Amino acid sequence: MLPVISEETFLNVIDEVTADIQSWRKSMIHYIKEENPEVNSAIIELANKTGLDPKAVATGAYAIYKMLETAFEEQTFTMQDDE
Repeated sequence: MLPVISEETFLNVIDEVTADIQSWRKSMIHYIKEENPEVNSAIIELANKTGLDPKAVATGAYAIYKMLETAFEEQTFTMQDDE
């Protein structure tokens, strides 16, 4: 099951992304290449096949990845506190 993305996480990631979209997207490409190269390949392939702006599609996918990753970390931290 996917973690719930809090409003705070959503807003933090949106702020991070929109501060400098091009630099953020480039940093996420490198980050996800290291963390999960299969996901990075899927994002790039899908972005190129949509017929839409591939950079915009990839940015959206990277933003969701970051939100889910952050939510998972928060959920794990909360579960550890409960123990």
